Amino acid sequence: MNSPRIVLASTSSYRRALLARLRLPFEVKSPAVDETALPRETAHETALRLAQAKARAIAAACPRSLVIGCDQVATLNGVTLGKPGNHENALAQLRAMRGQRVVFHTALALLNTASDTLQATDVPTTVHFRHYSDGEIERYLEIERPYDCAGSAKIEGLGIVLVERVVGDDPSALIGLPLVQLAAMLRKEGVALV
Repeated sequence: MNSPRIVLASTSSYRRALLARLRLPFEVKSPAVDETALPRETAHETALRLAQAKARAIAAACPRSLVIGCDQVATLNGVTLGKPGNHENALAQLRAMRGQRVVFHTALALLNTASDTLQATDVPTTVHFRHYSDGEIERYLEIERPYDCAGSAKIEGLGIVLVERVVGDDPSALIGLPLVQLAAMLRKEGVALV
């Protein structure tokens, strides 16, 4: 039995590396999706909507495929933390996160373009940040430069030194692709993983 074509709708090198762990052949396509949150939309709703939108954005170009869409939205005390984009914004985010809990909503969508069936879920992960100094923030930013990362802390890199504790059901969700849930979704589509 041939496995269906698998397509990752993401340009993230981290998601690509995570998906490679499943040892399945896959392609990568860049979805053109506006990632702006809608008015009154919760972080959970934003992440789910964008993950589904990314999968659907490339669906027409991927007939008879399983398309994976993902998105991650971080919140601190109910306020969304976007990608900082520059040093000043990252510094402000990391100062605000010091000694706080940040919830990372990592949404996953798997679209079967042959049947137009969609599986989607949000996998929240709570990260407890330690009380780090301004000097540690500056050194971290100088080394890591996490300006394209929601919340400015790349847990898969040096950002781990800013963390006290991580609470969640899927360790890969925090990096951007919840593999435990993705494996379950792929099995539901008949994909043999081992």
